[in-house]
Amino acid sequence: MQVAQVLPTHDDLEHQERHLNARNTLVSLLDKGVVPIVNENDAVSYTELKFGDNDWLAALVACLLPADLLILLTTVDGLVENFGKKNPRTIPVVETIDASIQKLAGGTLSASAVGGMDAKLRAAKMTARTGIPMVIASGKKKRVLANIIDGRDEGTFFTPRPGRLKGHKRRIAFFHHSKGSLWVDNGARDALRDKGKSLLPPGVARCNGDFSKGDVVRICDINGTEFSRGISRFDADEIRSRELKGIEIVHRNDLVIL
Repeated sequence: MQVAQVLPTHDDLEHQERHLNARNTLVSLLDKGVVPIVNENDAVSYTELKFGDNDWLAALVACLLPADLLILLTTVDGLVENFGKKNPRTIPVVETIDASIQKLAGGTLSASAVGGMDAKLRAAKMTARTGIPMVIASGKKKRVLANIIDGRDEGTFFTPRPGRLKGHKRRIAFFHHSKGSLWVDNGARDALRDKGKSLLPPGVARCNGDFSKGDVVRICDINGTEFSRGISRFDADEIRSRELKGIEIVHRNDLVIL
């Protein structure tokens, strides 16, 4: 087996030309039968621009290709109900990562584990939104990869959501570092989330950060919970001035519901 080490930085995936170059490199390696081993290039990555954990990096690479399936191996059998308690049960299938599923992210019992179950659920949200199924399973089991590929029951299977994010909106959602946030009122939240509208100045309740025109910003509800991301058409000071009238701060073509 031939392998190749690939050491990307976040900048390699954020900027469009380098994003495409990274994808083409991986696809070319796979076409030649070479297995790429991907890890973060820690030597040249700034702390604020790091991927954060290998689960997130794995999900980014899966979305970059895009992959047919992402498998995350860990020290437990999958997403476990009653983890660390009497009568634990591995959940076989997760269709929606809601609050009840998020509560199960108790991590692993391994003190050396970096990125526990919470990080893996974060990765699963990304792959689900981009139409890629994902499996969390135990790396301690023999033939676990072969069993998963053969369709046998192993670990927890996360089904993809309908409406796969592609291209421009996929990069906005997952490959760009956000430079600030806009908190919006309930009316604006509903218009963005349920009606596919653009974000207008009256809906902005609060502007956080020092971002510029063209930067990606988090869009949060009135309680600060992020539900969307988009490219701002104005810098933060212009938005805070309250002098913008009747023009989109974030156009719907540059906005993604997470």
